[in-house]
Amino acid sequence: MSMLIEEGRTEAMAAARFAGPTLQLIRGAVAENLRRMRTGGPVMAVVKADGYGHGALAVASAAVDAGAEWLGVTDVAEGAVLRGGGIEAPILAWLHPAGIDVVAAVRNRIDVAVGSVDELAELIDDAGVAGLVDEGARVRVHLHLDTGMARGGCPVRDWDRMLQLARRGRDAGLLRIVGVMGHLPQADLADPRANVPWVMRLQHARDTALRAGLAPLIAHLGATSAALSDPSTRFDLVRVGAGLVGIDPSRTVELAPAGRFTAPVVHSAEVDAGTPVGYGGAHVADRRTRISVLGVGYADGIPRELSREACVEIGGRRHRVIGRVSMDQIVVDTGDASFPRGSVATVFGPGGIAPTVQEWGDWAGTIPHTIVTGIGARVARTVA
Repeated sequence: MSMLIEEGRTEAMAAARFAGPTLQLIRGAVAENLRRMRTGGPVMAVVKADGYGHGALAVASAAVDAGAEWLGVTDVAEGAVLRGGGIEAPILAWLHPAGIDVVAAVRNRIDVAVGSVDELAELIDDAGVAGLVDEGARVRVHLHLDTGMARGGCPVRDWDRMLQLARRGRDAGLLRIVGVMGHLPQADLADPRANVPWVMRLQHARDTALRAGLAPLIAHLGATSAALSDPSTRFDLVRVGAGLVGIDPSRTVELAPAGRFTAPVVHSAEVDAGTPVGYGGAHVADRRTRISVLGVGYADGIPRELSREACVEIGGRRHRVIGRVSMDQIVVDTGDASFPRGSVATVFGPGGIAPTVQEWGDWAGTIPHTIVTGIGARVARTVA
């Protein structure tokens, strides 16, 4: 008898469980987007910020399988994770929020970008202390020029000093100068005229580097928007990050959505007209209606400030988000439809009915990049 009771309890517990919040990467969409941007030449698939929130290793693997020649990351540590996951493609790290670990860079075959004379001098010193010459190893370096952002990169006035120092590091057997790079400040305008000064600046910088005896060099400047709208920015390589997951910052090209963010219904109820909903009663029901509570909130990446248009998809229809976004929950007005616990709501995803990441960016008064990179760690990542 006790065994039957225990079996019944186990079945009831299993029935009460359902899938929690999940962000699913759609590999086929990554491949489709990459194919679209590879038409003009080689692509560096940028997977920083954990693959724009979708899982760095999963996005990198999908991109490499679809033909990406390079991968881009924030720092050497991120690159090392990709190497540990079996990725063999060339990797470039260029932001270095904690500095550059030269030993880890060499050990993991990760190129590094350097954007100032001081940074390059420190890199050379570190490489010398590490004894890389004795091991016959060199740090592979891309020289980063400031091409109009003033956010990083070597100022033009220091470029000649940068090249002289790079030659000394190379001649000492510590460095291998691999490339020159920059960033475009206005590529999101999708107007090639806005890119002309910066394209010319990088061309001049590469020519100067070649005359200084630093050859051969890979030049790269453009990212997703430029890759889609301005062939002159492609040089030898384009760096594509947001575009991999279906975001075109210029909003001129419709790419394939590569993420599906879902959350379960954890509570449903019927409320009367005049019922306040959520903290502060910020929403008051204007009629008798049904509501569903989803197990996802601002701790999971749902923006706290949303316009009244914000919605999710449940049961093949869009339903409006009402009341304040809580840390762990949002409330949805489902009208005359009732959804049991465990029903799946799509926060964003492909398919035409589900909201898009771009819509969520608009509803929150931000860019879609903020939405995908803000998805919290307790949201499970899967791959389709």
